[in-house]
Amino acid sequence: MSDFQLSISGLDVLVIVVYLATIVAVGCLVGLRQRGVSGGEGYFLAGRSLTWPVIGLALFSTNISTLELISLAEEGYKSGLVYGNLELLAPLTLLLLGIVFAPLYIRSGVSTLPEFLERRYGPESRRWLVVVAIASAIFIHLGFALFTGGKLLEGLFGVNLTLGIAVVLVLTGLYTIIGGLKAVALTEAVQTVVLLFGSTMLLLAALGEVGGWSGLTAALADEPDRLSLLRSADVEPNMSWHAVLLGYPIIGIWYWCTDQTIVQRVLGAKNVKHAQVGPILTGFIKIVSLFIFILPGLACYALVKQGKLDSPADTAQTLSHLIAHLLPAGARGAVVAALLAALMSTVAGALNSIATVFCYDIYRELRPQSTQRDLVRAGRIATLLAMLVAIAWAPNIGKFSSILQGNTAMISYLAPGITAVFLWGVLWKGASRAGAFATLTGGTLLGLIVFLLDWFKEHTGWHLSFMLASFYLFLICSAILFVVSWFTPQWQTDDNKTLVWRTPGEPLSLPGWSGLGNYKVLAVLLLAAVAAVYLILG
Repeated sequence: MSDFQLSISGLDVLVIVVYLATIVAVGCLVGLRQRGVSGGEGYFLAGRSLTWPVIGLALFSTNISTLELISLAEEGYKSGLVYGNLELLAPLTLLLLGIVFAPLYIRSGVSTLPEFLERRYGPESRRWLVVVAIASAIFIHLGFALFTGGKLLEGLFGVNLTLGIAVVLVLTGLYTIIGGLKAVALTEAVQTVVLLFGSTMLLLAALGEVGGWSGLTAALADEPDRLSLLRSADVEPNMSWHAVLLGYPIIGIWYWCTDQTIVQRVLGAKNVKHAQVGPILTGFIKIVSLFIFILPGLACYALVKQGKLDSPADTAQTLSHLIAHLLPAGARGAVVAALLAALMSTVAGALNSIATVFCYDIYRELRPQSTQRDLVRAGRIATLLAMLVAIAWAPNIGKFSSILQGNTAMISYLAPGITAVFLWGVLWKGASRAGAFATLTGGTLLGLIVFLLDWFKEHTGWHLSFMLASFYLFLICSAILFVVSWFTPQWQTDDNKTLVWRTPGEPLSLPGWSGLGNYKVLAVLLLAAVAAVYLILG
């Protein structure tokens, strides 16, 4: 990824500084108001007081980092709307989170997802997931977000990449360490509003310049595939329609339903109803993100074809190229603030989840007599250590040929075993302790092997799409789980019986709010919205 070249005025700098100061101040103030009142659960899970709007906005904010913003704009410029499938299919797995997984998580009263696995299967699965959860938070969530954020700051202010990464970590870590999940979730809600506002401002500016939707379609009349979400394998090998259809649910379930960094907001829900509706709100916002994050990159390509804009020196500069040429002073600062909002929310979410998993799944197991104050102190130390590791790792992300594809590929190879254990674990009571552990270990090993085959593909000849590889790995992991469970059945207890749905339709029998706020009504509306977009742009 090349350096970004973006001219920043004094007014832009003022907007950025005011935004950063406000976010850090709000986060620290929330933390200080909680101090000494709510203990460990209040620090790590916001006292289980989060309502559906905060959950929905915080989930979205944690998901969208500078990686997505910069890379989705780049992919929009390079290939059109096809990577919008990653945004448009997310609502389907968010429905699974809200309707299938969240009620069981809330019912169990767990603080972390490794704890849930122990309740469902046994301690071996918990220990394995602890390692994976912390590693994925550092090397995937933190690493990729910090690298793209560091490159952004390097281009904006000329700061060294590592220094830029450290600055972002210090600012975000400050209120994360002081305030815990409550501070993280509330600042994420604010950051989502800033992010949506800034991105929408840039989209409207780009569409206005290109001549609206009619001008965009006219400019791309000779390349209609760019306006289509569904592609053949000949045109887009990694994102063909069948690869996306088969592979995305596997990585989507891992990411949205079983990843501690994401799901922690749901674990902090006030009750089951808030846990159900919050993810559905995120699903609606994800549909909007297809347009405000990818369409500007496509509009940039159309503007270049119309001769209204010079092509960016590097496609990785697509977003900054648009900001520099289409927005006036002040507005540029607002959009850069949106980029920083995306970065800080992802970093804050990852740091908080690392602290939570470390304290509840490692520290408390080693020191069962520890007090709530001890847990909070250990969580803050874990956050600091994670920050140091992330600073050392993030600069290495530049070794990937494509940042977005590198991120998606890593998730594709990590997800299958975990997805199989969680999905079949809540739907099939026969999934056993031995079967789960065999699936987690076997799936991780197979994923590592496939990742290495792909990484060295110029020597190995590997050519399978990472989406299809994820699907095939999921089938293998599911077979391991079913076969091992068949030969090593697990004794059912009153505890783990409550963590499995008796029938696939049982989640829909739960009561919800009346009227439009009912989770089933909202689910139907969300599915209809996704179907409508595919009918129009498919």
